[in-house]
Amino acid sequence: MSKLISLLSRILFLISFVIAGVAVWEKLANLFGMTLLRGYPPSRLLEFAAVVLLFVIAMQLREIKLMQGGNR
Repeated sequence: MSKLISLLSRILFLISFVIAGVAVWEKLANLFGMTLLRGYPPSRLLEFAAVVLLFVIAMQLREIKLMQGGNR
């Protein structure tokens, strides 16, 4: 189970950075008058990336707690 949580955490971490990268590219495209994604502004994409990172942080803290044996 620990391996699955670790793998999921890494995948979500990469997904959040991909979303943040797309937000940067979208902002650069908007500066030139173009768009990559029609439905989401770059600020909204950064919000999604932050939410995903929040879940990653929560999963990592839970994993650290379990490794230390804190079942309180």
